[in-house]
Amino acid sequence: MTERVPVIAGNWKMHRDHLEAIQLVQKLAYHLQEDDYEGQEVVVCPPFVALRSVQTLLQSDKLPIHLGAQNCHSEDEGAFTGEISATMLARLDVRYVVVGHSERRELFGETDEIVNAKVAAVQRHKMRPILCVGEVLDQREAGQAVDVVVSQLQGSLAGIRVADPEELVVAYEPVWAIGTGKTATPQDAQDMCAAIRTELASLYDEQTAAGIRIQYGGSVKPGNVRELMSQPDIDGALVGGASLSSEDFALIVGHRR
Repeated sequence: MTERVPVIAGNWKMHRDHLEAIQLVQKLAYHLQEDDYEGQEVVVCPPFVALRSVQTLLQSDKLPIHLGAQNCHSEDEGAFTGEISATMLARLDVRYVVVGHSERRELFGETDEIVNAKVAAVQRHKMRPILCVGEVLDQREAGQAVDVVVSQLQGSLAGIRVADPEELVVAYEPVWAIGTGKTATPQDAQDMCAAIRTELASLYDEQTAAGIRIQYGGSVKPGNVRELMSQPDIDGALVGGASLSSEDFALIVGHRR
């Protein structure tokens, strides 16, 4: 079996200014133990305006936490008022970029084609996309969940090459579980993540698919992370609300204790 290094990432969404971001990361580092970093990657994804402040903190204090961004534009530069390019993120030593989050798809109309172009931009600048896929409640209840997720994978990864499996992370986030307090059962999450890996094998090959990390996201909390992470095809978590608490996020990161 291919050894995959889990990725625990905190998506802060539109929360915390740059001063609050510094405090949150400092508190997180205080709560984490040295062993918590071993054998897994810890990532924080603050808002754009806090990236430089967090980058400086991580570098100056030599914290083994990776910097992530929540989105990017597909073009490197241009007349796109209010947008941030992958080029800019790369200069800030961003390692991961969340792409195609359900909130971007639903609230901002991002199609698979738009997401696909963003994945390409992230890879072009030697960063790692965290590609989000997931179904809404009506689709799950209609028995369409796997078809929806497979379709999102196919569209979002069209033409995307994966030379090294670590270059791509897929996050399965059932939309009905994001911010609702509802969580897919560990078996439901495992079944979908296994279906994602099967589709990745079709898009690439079995060896590549076996090495790609698949996260689960959707109301991940200290109380459910251990069981979720124990599933064979779940290689980490994309954490929303709980990542805004240094104590809760530290418990999620330290779930192996």
